[in-house]
Amino acid sequence: MSKCDPFRSKTEFKGKKQKRSQGSSHYRPKAPTELTPLPPLRDAPANEQQELFIKKLQQCCVVFDFSDALTDTQSKEIKRTCLSELVEYVTVTRGVLNENTYQDIIRMIACNIFRTLPPSDNPDFDPEEDDPVLDSAWPHLLYVYEFFLHVLESTEFQASIAKRYIDHKFVLQLLELFDSEDPRERDLLKTVVHRIYGKFLGLRSFIRKQINNIFLRFIYETEQFNGVGELLEILGSIINGFALPLKSEHTRFLIKVLIPLHKAKSLGMFHAQLAYCVVQFLEKDYSLTEEVVKGLLKFWPKTYSQKEVMFLGEIEEILDIIDPTQFKKIMVPLFRQIAKSVSSSHFQVAERALYYWNNEYLVSLIEENNEVLLPILFPSFYRISREHWNQTIVALVFNVLKTFMEMNPVLFDELTKNYKTERQRERRREKERDDLWRRLEQLNLSGDENTNEFYSADGLTGSFNSNDSKSNNNSSNQKTSENKPITTGDIPSGNTTNNNNSSSSNRNDNSSSNSISPTSSATLPTRV
Repeated sequence: MSKCDPFRSKTEFKGKKQKRSQGSSHYRPKAPTELTPLPPLRDAPANEQQELFIKKLQQCCVVFDFSDALTDTQSKEIKRTCLSELVEYVTVTRGVLNENTYQDIIRMIACNIFRTLPPSDNPDFDPEEDDPVLDSAWPHLLYVYEFFLHVLESTEFQASIAKRYIDHKFVLQLLELFDSEDPRERDLLKTVVHRIYGKFLGLRSFIRKQINNIFLRFIYETEQFNGVGELLEILGSIINGFALPLKSEHTRFLIKVLIPLHKAKSLGMFHAQLAYCVVQFLEKDYSLTEEVVKGLLKFWPKTYSQKEVMFLGEIEEILDIIDPTQFKKIMVPLFRQIAKSVSSSHFQVAERALYYWNNEYLVSLIEENNEVLLPILFPSFYRISREHWNQTIVALVFNVLKTFMEMNPVLFDELTKNYKTERQRERRREKERDDLWRRLEQLNLSGDENTNEFYSADGLTGSFNSNDSKSNNNSSNQKTSENKPITTGDIPSGNTTNNNNSSSSNRNDNSSSNSISPTSSATLPTRV
């Protein structure tokens, strides 16, 4: 059994996979697939056009298998020509949409576009590296979507009649199609759903609720859905039309759904649309700013640098529209994080954070609150100006420090002095710690070979001496002898007693000379 080499590139593994074309899984093999051409609609008498129109709709309900390009080629071409004719007919002809045609129109659309989407054969799909999977049935699907759009946008379209067929089930199936891997289909679906949302007032709440459910399933269960960006684009225009004051349903959607969407691994695929939705909400209601910013700080990326750059960009968009009173509520936690981003060793993160000082409105807010913000920002900026590896970052930091000095020269001088004093204190502590460890190592090397000093996590705890071991053994023997009857042989002579006392005294002197004063353990740092 061959082992997988972890150092092989991602593209090598992908090269083994055969490229799959996404076919129409709604194909019914038992259905008749031999189509016969019907006469053109423009050549038919006016009183027969509606009947012929319905026949063509019924003919287009036959779905073909596009996984094999060599089968049913003639019938596929007949259907494509028929669909093209239907698009043209519904666009230029009046009186097409009536109670007799709505059912066949919606049925033909449903038969072609509603299908079970095949699972992705590339779970590690990267939109920056991988080509999108295109639906092989697109020559037919394109005309079906265009036909549907022309119907919805027609001046003769009557939602009161169409709502019998475009119901909750129809909309739910339509939203599920946003998981299609073909970006062309998702783009047309976006327009279709937007038109339905505008035409059918009774379906608006249901559409918002189902989009909410799709997002929650994506965040907390699957982490996989191809159409998040397109759904957010739809929401962007919906949010723009919300009436004031905002309903609790809408603010709950912002806090419970849109903000947690930021923790998705695939944020880069839809971040622009997500940031637009968040900003739209804040433009509607400034009071939501504090909760939104704190939510973003909660999900702030720690190790994903590209994602942190996205967060910094979104925060700047929020700060562009922030109210000064709201800025005071969030400035302390926000600028603590910005100071960390500026200190990042990843130059793109540091550079993006430093670009904040090119924003005149933001600089004016910082200047108004410089007594609070400068003490937070100054230590990081001063340290970077001397230690950062990238010279571009160092140059940008010097410009920002110059801005700080112009804002409040007195405070700037005080912060500089305090920083230098603190740095000196830190160096002194480091030197004392190093010296202490050096002395301990010397004591350990020059100590008695029978002495084994040991240390705990809190520092020096004691020493172990071989003489102490003998003393413990004597003590143990003495306890054992207490249980035996005392005889005259057990009574030591006076000389023996004196010798023992002298030995004990010498041992205590040696022990005290080889041990370290307990007071030194109070300042002993942890051994690393």
